[in-house]
Amino acid sequence: MANGFSALAGGGAGLLQLPALIFLGLPFPVALATHKIATVALGAGASLRNVKLITLQPGRLAVILLAGLPGVLTGAWLALEIPPRAGEVALGILTIALGWYSWRRPQLGQAVRESGTSLAHAATGAAGLFVIGVLNGSLASGTGLMVTLWLVRWYGMSYTQAVATTMVLVGLAWNGAGALMLGTLGTVQWSWLPALLIGSFIGGYLGASLAQRYGNRLVKRAFEVVTVLTGIALLAPAP
Repeated sequence: MANGFSALAGGGAGLLQLPALIFLGLPFPVALATHKIATVALGAGASLRNVKLITLQPGRLAVILLAGLPGVLTGAWLALEIPPRAGEVALGILTIALGWYSWRRPQLGQAVRESGTSLAHAATGAAGLFVIGVLNGSLASGTGLMVTLWLVRWYGMSYTQAVATTMVLVGLAWNGAGALMLGTLGTVQWSWLPALLIGSFIGGYLGASLAQRYGNRLVKRAFEVVTVLTGIALLAPAP
C-alpha cells in the first residue's frame, strides 16, 4: 500500500513503511537503512511503467542526478550522526506546505509549460535538488514528493511527467546511492528485506499503472493528500 501510493503521488512511501518498521520494533537508524534499500525496488517496479514518459533533455536528466546524488550521500552520512527529531518536525511542516501550495493552484502541473533556460535558473534548480537530496538521504519520508513538486514548479513538467521522473531517477539512482551508504555504514534488518522488496516492487508497478491510466488530475489530488498525511505523520510524537 505504501509504495502504491508513492508511485501514484510521486513519493511518500515512508509515510506508512518507515513508521511500520519502527512500530514493529526496529530502532530508527535500522528502520531507515532497511526502508531505504526496499525503496529501490519501488523505483524498479515504477520504472517498468514510467520510463517511456521521461522526455527530458539529457542535460536536464544529468542535472537531476549530479545535483541530487551528492546531497543524498551527505544526508545518509548525517543520518548516522545527528538525532533526527528536529529534522522530522521541520520536514513535516514543509511537506504539509507543499500539499497546501499545490491545492491552492488548481492548474499547477496539469500541462507541460516552458521553463527558464538561463544559467541562474539552472543553478537554482540544481541547488534545490541538492537540498532535497540531503533530506532524502537523512530522513527518507516525504522527499520524493518534494522532488515531484520541484519538477512541476521549477522545470515546468506536468504531474504525470514529474512522477515518472521521480520514480525512475530518484527511486533508482538517489535511493540506490542512499541504500548503498546506509547499508555499508549502518545496520540493516536483512531478514525482513525479501517481503519488503516484493511489496515495494508490486506496489510501485501498480501505482504507476494507475497514474498513467487516470492522468494528471488524479495524480495531483493523490500528491496533495499524501503530502498532508506524510507531514502529519512526521509531526506526530516518535514511538
